[in-house]
Amino acid sequence: MFSSTKKYLFKKFGFNLMDGLFKMGYGKVTGRILKKIKNIVGEENIFTDKDELEKYSHDEMPIPKFYFPEVVVKSENTQQVSKILVLANKEKIPVTPRCGGTGLCGGCVPIYGGILLSLEKMNRVLEVDEENFVAVVEAGVALSDLYKAVEAKGLYYPLLPGEESACVGGNVATNAGGMRAVKYGVTRNFVLGLEAVLPTGEIIQTGGKFVKSSTGYNLTQLLIGSEGTLAVITKIVLRLMITPKTRFVLLVPFNNLYDAIKTVPKILKCGIIPTGIEFMERDAIKIVEEYVGRKIPHSEAEASLLIIFDAEKEEEVYEASEIIGKVCMENGALKFYYALKNFGKMDLADVVVPRSRIAEFLIEVKKISKRYGLPVVGYGHAGDGNVHLHVYGDGKLRLKIFNEIYKIGKKFDGAISGEHGIGLEKKRFFLKIVDKKQLELMKGIKKVFDPNNILNPGKIFD
Repeated sequence: MFSSTKKYLFKKFGFNLMDGLFKMGYGKVTGRILKKIKNIVGEENIFTDKDELEKYSHDEMPIPKFYFPEVVVKSENTQQVSKILVLANKEKIPVTPRCGGTGLCGGCVPIYGGILLSLEKMNRVLEVDEENFVAVVEAGVALSDLYKAVEAKGLYYPLLPGEESACVGGNVATNAGGMRAVKYGVTRNFVLGLEAVLPTGEIIQTGGKFVKSSTGYNLTQLLIGSEGTLAVITKIVLRLMITPKTRFVLLVPFNNLYDAIKTVPKILKCGIIPTGIEFMERDAIKIVEEYVGRKIPHSEAEASLLIIFDAEKEEEVYEASEIIGKVCMENGALKFYYALKNFGKMDLADVVVPRSRIAEFLIEVKKISKRYGLPVVGYGHAGDGNVHLHVYGDGKLRLKIFNEIYKIGKKFDGAISGEHGIGLEKKRFFLKIVDKKQLELMKGIKKVFDPNNILNPGKIFD
């Protein structure tokens, strides 16, 4: 079975996976190991055929790179996850956790083969507690299913990362953000507790159905954003809210990006906190027009803001819209419109800088784009400084452009990733920019949690 897989990999991709595993000091998934896995999860949850392996060899990176696991294992409960990790740790087999596979930076691709541990079958909403305003879910629950479950109880999970088929476990692993971050924050602001399995197979519980705690180190927050490198998150306790009664979106075009961005702090100073503030350059708006097949008002404007509101009463939204619309008009807006829907697109980068410096940052990005002769489209979350950049064209030049973009982001007191994580794709840039002492501390934490380096190896850092 594994001989044929090995030949398939070599024929298709020109490398010998098993040789790579031996060089890293990892064990391979032999027939003996397969039998033990079968005893844990059952034969129906083990996959080694090439079509299934290929399905799990990449995520949603715009330019997929294929890294085949030796076996795909679908766990159905926390106890199975624990037993798989006990086995893998003993045999020094790498384990890559995965939920929905909707990530954009290769965070759940098995670059050293081994076991791809899918949590997609752990997809139950275990509880919606109306009295404590919390939901308890398994890691494989899709956001769309979470929304339905809590809304049926008259409650609200406000985060909207942009892909409703994404799973809660993946959102927690990457600390996903999204369009509503200005008012509500990001994933870590809504996680009250976790159940997680350490690489040794030990199961830990952190936090709970309470909203405050000063009891030792906050392990819940440490695991959030750790990209599956410290533990496998199996259950999440989420904070919920009351559902807003009404929502609106304003579309505000500007003659230049600088005017659009300088308006953002003035909006926030007027005493009204929008749910989100997005910006889009003209090129991004043209792409959206083509995608949805309709004209957007003032799409020739160099840049536009999308300002999102929600509130208990419709009058509150209209009043806020008028106040903020006036602020925009006083700062160079051409007009403002009530838009019917929000738009989002896949991107290759999500650099974050202080929101007041977005325009300066994008001016430098455009200089880089012009120098290399490749188009760069910018859009993103103006309210929290998170800039998404999509570079088109030659792969080698694209890497050079992103290397310069990340350096500029650092120069502007920013960071490589605002909400997608580092994963595999951004690791090369992260390692060039990160403070060496911080990197040393991160590696020390990884060593404490995972001394054999079996859990999602090769992500964030080597």
